[in-house]
Amino acid sequence: MCIRDSYNSLLINSNMVDKKLKSERIFSISFNQDQGCFVCVTDAGIRIYNSIPYKGTFKRSFSGISSVSMLYRTNILALLGSGTNSKYPTNKVLLWDDRQEKCVGEMSFRVDVRAVKLRRERIVVVLAQRIYVYNFGDLKFVRMIETFENPLGLCAVSSINDFRIACPSKSKGFLHIIDADGKSRDTRAHESALSTISMTFDGKMCATTSDKGTLIRIFESGNGKMIQELRRGTDKAEIQSVCFDPTGSWLACSSDKGTIHVFSVREAFNIINNVPLSESTITRTVNSAIKNPTSLFKFMKGLVPYFSSEWSFAQFRILHASVVVGFGEAGKPHIVVVTYDGKYYRAEFDPKAGGECNKVEEKKLLADK
Repeated sequence: MCIRDSYNSLLINSNMVDKKLKSERIFSISFNQDQGCFVCVTDAGIRIYNSIPYKGTFKRSFSGISSVSMLYRTNILALLGSGTNSKYPTNKVLLWDDRQEKCVGEMSFRVDVRAVKLRRERIVVVLAQRIYVYNFGDLKFVRMIETFENPLGLCAVSSINDFRIACPSKSKGFLHIIDADGKSRDTRAHESALSTISMTFDGKMCATTSDKGTLIRIFESGNGKMIQELRRGTDKAEIQSVCFDPTGSWLACSSDKGTIHVFSVREAFNIINNVPLSESTITRTVNSAIKNPTSLFKFMKGLVPYFSSEWSFAQFRILHASVVVGFGEAGKPHIVVVTYDGKYYRAEFDPKAGGECNKVEEKKLLADK
């Protein structure tokens, strides 16, 4: 299997572009591993865009695809079928090599596949109650992980360093983390069922939310201990996406409430990376400037846990029913928001003062017919 970094240089093949794009509907949106680009799966096919600067880089016509997993910017894509086309059933994972314009690998299961995660050396296939891990090169089976009922296909995989997986445990509300050597740990993340699981690029931290949608909890992957608790709000919400920025210093969250929340996770980052609290005067100044707001009644946190949470550092408000958020380029104070009704936004936040984000770019997806 030949893998090349090719999306930046790919030209649109006009012979494969569906002429019926006027009725395109977006079925799924996902970022690649470093959030440098994102893919939209529509009823007409696949479209890939560069995150920053915004640019359509690739499109192909596929009828019957429900979601796509990218391997960075290479020519390899993992396709999941919607069941509307017999070529792409819901119980198969198809590995598509776009350079060769053909399927180069296939995995079949007895039940529907919920999600696929890719690393350069591993393929992770998520089913409703099990997760299977395979070698990328020869599709050789590595291990199986049993989970709690997982209809959302929740699973997070480290992108660099040693291979690490975070997924639902076999008990409701518990997080299961397993390392490359097979060592694992379970920790109670929430009282109710998990709704999202995300992991830093290096796999050192995990973030979880529950179906209540009020709290985001951050755990150290190596020992399963909670190291930071963030509060989206007080009323119930459907969390749509949660992601860390590529440096592991920021976290963004989107929900059906219409506000994108950005949190500083520098406190957790410092704990994980053993950064001394008094490293230097400059470090103390920077760290103190990017702390999340807390309740005025924090002194009561021992009696009322509500007061111990940290609130969002920055916010971006948009009126869309369903969105996915990412950060794009590492180290830059901006977020990329992609909506299921076909909009792209880029917004900047002040890394020292926080507050309302400034919208700097807005584009309409699927506009290049």
